[in-house]
Amino acid sequence: MASKVDGTIAAARRLLRPGDSASALLPPADSKAPHAMPGEAERVQFFIAGVQKGGTTALDSILRDHPSVQMARVKEVHHFDDEAIDWSAPDHSRLHAAFDWDAASVVRGEATPVTIYWPNALERLRRYHPSAKLIIGLRHPTFRAFSHWRMETKRGWDTLPFPQAVETEGRQRVQDAPGGVHRVFSYVERGLYAGQVERLLTLFSRPQVLFFRTDRLWLEPGQVLEAVQDFIGVERRLAAPRRYVVPLDSSDLGPIPAGSRLMLDQEFAADIRRTAALTGLDLADWLRPDYREPMPTG
Repeated sequence: MASKVDGTIAAARRLLRPGDSASALLPPADSKAPHAMPGEAERVQFFIAGVQKGGTTALDSILRDHPSVQMARVKEVHHFDDEAIDWSAPDHSRLHAAFDWDAASVVRGEATPVTIYWPNALERLRRYHPSAKLIIGLRHPTFRAFSHWRMETKRGWDTLPFPQAVETEGRQRVQDAPGGVHRVFSYVERGLYAGQVERLLTLFSRPQVLFFRTDRLWLEPGQVLEAVQDFIGVERRLAAPRRYVVPLDSSDLGPIPAGSRLMLDQEFAADIRRTAALTGLDLADWLRPDYREPMPTG
């Protein structure tokens, strides 16, 4: 049964504005508590660190069914991308408040997909737990961009039509943002995976990272979930539910415009090739103009 705190968090989460951190919904840190690094057993062991609109909500939801896995009380704690934290002496108590540390014999995980994109977030995660395991779901970047735009449009956080949002006018908003990154308007930028993966692999060894294709989570859920369970070190207990979980239904906004599909496919082609080489994933079908996603639109 959900606790009163969990219910309060869920209700308050709906009031977040663009850029707000979900960590603000967790119990406040004890100002008298020391900020010493916890022991190995007291750290979160794995993180679903990307990508946004890449199946992270579905995977988080499925993993909650495993008796040996404890996911954070809220999806997207937004700890390592929280710029309000003093990262010269970070206090991790808000992250830890998202877990029940009295539970024994569980593997703890957290899912904040902006982590792979946000400057310094991966570096902060590495300092917190150099041995952490990271899971990255990758979605065809053109479809990811469109799904991202539909979500932000549905929320009322973007008013530009999709073609404008992913061309010069829309992308200028990202370039003009502090650090050249933006939580809402980064439709194209978040889909340029290769640079993000390269940065990730300079910080964590290859055996610490599991990459999967979002469309395979739908087409071959059993294989993907077996790989995930093996990776985080738990018994294979999860069924293979054929359900596609999205945080917000935006299907009424229709399909991707043909012109934008063509433009973005060309924009992403070279990066897809680099991403395939870096991750070892076969992404050749993503380069075909007739590629279609197998899962329901989300």
